[in-house]
Amino acid sequence: MMTYMRIFMMGLIVGAPMCLLAGCATPPYDELTESRDPYEKTNRNVYAFNMTLDDFIVEPAARGYRQLPDQGQVMLTNFTQWTSLPSTTVNSSMQGDMENAALGTFEFLINGLTLGFVDLTDDVDTPRSTNFDDTLAYYQADHGSYIVLPVIGPGTVRSHTGWVVDSLTNPLHFASTPAAANISVVNTPVRIVTFRGNNFEYINDIKYQSLDSYARVRSIYLQYDHADENQANEDKEDVFDSFIETTE
Repeated sequence: MMTYMRIFMMGLIVGAPMCLLAGCATPPYDELTESRDPYEKTNRNVYAFNMTLDDFIVEPAARGYRQLPDQGQVMLTNFTQWTSLPSTTVNSSMQGDMENAALGTFEFLINGLTLGFVDLTDDVDTPRSTNFDDTLAYYQADHGSYIVLPVIGPGTVRSHTGWVVDSLTNPLHFASTPAAANISVVNTPVRIVTFRGNNFEYINDIKYQSLDSYARVRSIYLQYDHADENQANEDKEDVFDSFIETTE
């Protein structure tokens, strides 16, 4: 589920996808409910803003995405995975994993023939998805406080820093071709909508069934983000999936 969980972490989102509805039973703003969330009052206010975006923009767009034929949904998901490969290549190199960097480069170039919409590398090894947050973790940087940003959503100081660096260093932003410019423009909105659509029931369960959806999102995020950082991404995704199932 989480090539995007960077977005959930990021995502949720990739960030905005975790623009969820606030629950009805929230504690007083001056009463911290989690030691890693020292800015809870501000975070809850930003979360409420993101909630409004989800109500009027993201959720309706995700509903439209879910009305597409299955193949159309797969193609859009493939596209978002393809656009993350330059970050995987750059950060794999910084982490000393040259094999993964080579796999990321190979897959990006081959699937670039279809702009990522069709996966032409099904029969070869898939690169481990990674980003600058992982690079900071590799060099043992601390997570920092939990912070919710407008549109971007929940994260920590480290993960938000990683997101900014990945955004600024993605080679697609520096390509001079019109196609690359268009990809850069549509990438984030498509990523948000596909993540929201692919996790529609999970997110709506949090959004509509939680007594305090802010606290639940925070708990899920921190559970995932603080998983053993030596685990492979697939294993960390299993941690997230298991946590979601136990909180339904």
